[in-house]
Amino acid sequence: MTTALVWHEKLMWFDAGTFAGPMPVGGWVQPGEASENPETKRRIKNLLDATGMTAHMKLITPTPASEEDILRVHTPAYLAKVKALSSAYGGQLGVSAFMGPGGYELALLSVGATIAGVDAVLSGAVDNAYVLSRPPGHHAEPDGGMGFCVFANIAIAARHAFARHKLARIAVVDWDVHHGNGTQACFYDDPSVLAISLHEDGNFPRGGSGAVEQTGSGAGRGATINIPLPPGSGTAAYRAAFERVVLPALDRFRPDLMFVACGLDAGNNDPLGRMMLGPEDFRWMTIAVRDAAKRLCDGRIVFAHEGGYSPPTAPFLALPIFEELTGQTAGIENVMAARMAGLPPSALFAHQEAVVEAARKATGLDSAG
Repeated sequence: MTTALVWHEKLMWFDAGTFAGPMPVGGWVQPGEASENPETKRRIKNLLDATGMTAHMKLITPTPASEEDILRVHTPAYLAKVKALSSAYGGQLGVSAFMGPGGYELALLSVGATIAGVDAVLSGAVDNAYVLSRPPGHHAEPDGGMGFCVFANIAIAARHAFARHKLARIAVVDWDVHHGNGTQACFYDDPSVLAISLHEDGNFPRGGSGAVEQTGSGAGRGATINIPLPPGSGTAAYRAAFERVVLPALDRFRPDLMFVACGLDAGNNDPLGRMMLGPEDFRWMTIAVRDAAKRLCDGRIVFAHEGGYSPPTAPFLALPIFEELTGQTAGIENVMAARMAGLPPSALFAHQEAVVEAARKATGLDSAG
């Protein structure tokens, strides 16, 4: 297999401002560096380089997206706001979405990176692609940013794929620990995009975002699937969600292209999540979606990096993903996998199974998938 790695050092220069977790910065709350900073992404790239994995991939240097690309998803008013803040001193684009001066151009580059991954896969130049970029995109809605996201990278790249490559159906599997509200908002009434989000219930955004009952509207009813797993979910809960909901839904939809919104923040020890996944769980999920893509759309799949905020552990969660996409092995001991091997086996608890079954029922899938 040939895998594209889409990367540009300038993407690491995006300024996401200061952050204090759930606390509002100011007053008695001392600010700190934003959780969405270059460290986790650079460490992933560094580990790929150090282990020789990068040599097994086709390195693609992206170019910025155009305003036409952005306006396929976002409103003119929001685009104007981003440009104005970028040209001044930066500012807040929405809840937990700060952008520093010059951020507009870097956000365009992040969108362009995702588009480059799509073009490489759909042209047949590569079998699959991983877009290692920032700022992320799955929280950005048509009229505003949110949760470190400026533009909806995957949604815009999907619209590009429809326009340029004349596809009929696209599926998005989002396993970031936070609900992919932006992707959902972009396609909520669109039957041509299957948007699946597995996330920690009640984490972010607040206020009921990503409830099982949110299944789309109008012609798009049934094309949005939410699986809000309880905090503390691990291997068993995620596998049940995939086997009973995600994979049957993909088989029923039969996409022409698949995206994975690849957040690593459902990993054990992530500071912005409370889930229990380890490296081998990300391997298992990668195999599941990779094989689904082979079965349904000639293997055409693009991974777009989203969250993941633990610099020491993120590279070891990402490494099995790259191994499975490339068909190569890094040849090192995965130290995080070794540490997690001593934990008790994951079990599927009743409250977790209830969520999976509710999602299955809401999606209209029978028990046999």
